[in-house]
Amino acid sequence: MRSIVKLFAIGTVFLGVTACGNTMDRLNNINKEPSFSPIANPKLQADYKQVSLPMPESRPYATAPNSLWNVGRKSFFKDQRAAEVGDIVTVLIDVKDKAELDNKTERSRSAAEDMNMPGLFGLETQLTKVLPDAVTPDNLATVGSSSDHSGEGKIDREEKIELKVAAMIIQTLPNGNLVINGRQEMRVNYEVRELQVAGVIRPEDITTENTISYDKIAEARIAYGGRGTISDVQQPRYGDQVLDILLPF
Repeated sequence: MRSIVKLFAIGTVFLGVTACGNTMDRLNNINKEPSFSPIANPKLQADYKQVSLPMPESRPYATAPNSLWNVGRKSFFKDQRAAEVGDIVTVLIDVKDKAELDNKTERSRSAAEDMNMPGLFGLETQLTKVLPDAVTPDNLATVGSSSDHSGEGKIDREEKIELKVAAMIIQTLPNGNLVINGRQEMRVNYEVRELQVAGVIRPEDITTENTISYDKIAEARIAYGGRGTISDVQQPRYGDQVLDILLPF
């Protein structure tokens, strides 16, 4: 119990110091414009990590005598569209999806049955001793049932997304198709918006502007979402999610 109290006290002090520092910074910047971050070498930043991505095999470039151009140069008359591992292609995402579905079902059923026992090993004569009212063996039992069912469902959905994202070729398949993968993150205040795209494309579908439409990507995996304070508020709490799964009603 004491350890829990100590942890709670330490957490409270830490939050107080953090909040106090943030409050002092805000008070010092009253009527002042937000200052820019200094221009510095990115490699010297504390959160810098060296990027490691799939790259094509290195090819030696040889110079030809009395020539201004190197052998294998990618400029001049060479096609500038993405074609090798490590090249970048821009994916155009323009989704305008609309679906409408209206279903209606009605069902009605009724049934009736009459059962008689004119002879039941002579026991029918003893029914008057069990049942006080008069009993007619020819119409001993009557069974009837009826049921009605009606159902109606409607779906009206419309989605629209217009985005652009740069993807990198990470693999060349034996048939010449290219595997691409791209990810984009943008942070605004305390919310990070994420855009991811992956799939297989044909080199022939890449336009002269080095772009490709999303509907020409096979096995496309496109995700657009976010994480942060807004996304946390939009989702139910963990306890509510667990109760929704466990409770049968």
